[in-house]
Amino acid sequence: MNEIKDSSVAAFQWATKEGVLSEENMRSCVYEIHDVVMHADAIHRGGGQIIPTARRAMYAAELTAKPRLCEPVYLVEIQAPEQALGGIYSVLNQKRGHVFEEAQRPGTPIFNLKAYLPVIESFGFTSTLRAATSGQAFPQCVFDHWETMNSDPLSAGTPANTIMLDIRKRKGLKVEPQPLGEYEDKL
Repeated sequence: MNEIKDSSVAAFQWATKEGVLSEENMRSCVYEIHDVVMHADAIHRGGGQIIPTARRAMYAAELTAKPRLCEPVYLVEIQAPEQALGGIYSVLNQKRGHVFEEAQRPGTPIFNLKAYLPVIESFGFTSTLRAATSGQAFPQCVFDHWETMNSDPLSAGTPANTIMLDIRKRKGLKVEPQPLGEYEDKL
C-alpha cells in the first residue's frame, strides 16, 4: 500500500474536489480502504493506472453512501413595525426561511427579526418582502453557514434533485449522473 499511497491521496483529492453528483467540492468525506489487489508488474502500478481507478471506486462509494447536497444559508436581519410581521412571516415561509429570534426594540414599535434563508431562495426576496409589507421591512442578508439538505439528490422530483440537475445543466455535464453500474464495470 505504501507504494501507491501518493496516487491514492491524489485520487481522493480529485474525487472530493469534483464530487460525483455535480462536480462540486465535497465536505465530511471518509473512505475506508479494506483491501487492494495490485498487479504483480510494477509498470501497472503507476499513477496513471491507480489514480483514475481509485477515483472511480470512490465515485461508486459516494453513490452508495446516500449522498446529500449542502446549500449556503443567509442570516437575514429584518427591521419592521409590528403591523408588517405577518407579511414577513408569509414571505419567509414561501422562501423556505424561518425566524429564530424576534425582539421588540425597547420603547419603539419596531421589531428586529433574525431568520435563516437559503441563498437560492434569496433571489427576489427583498422586492417580495417590500411588496408584502408595503415597504416597511428592511432586510440585510449575510452568509452564515452551510446546511445539509434533507432530500435525496438521486430521487427524481426532490428539491435537492432539482438543484443538482440545474448545476449539472449550468456546467454542461450530462443531465443525470452516471449510474452506479458504470463505475463498477470499469473497475
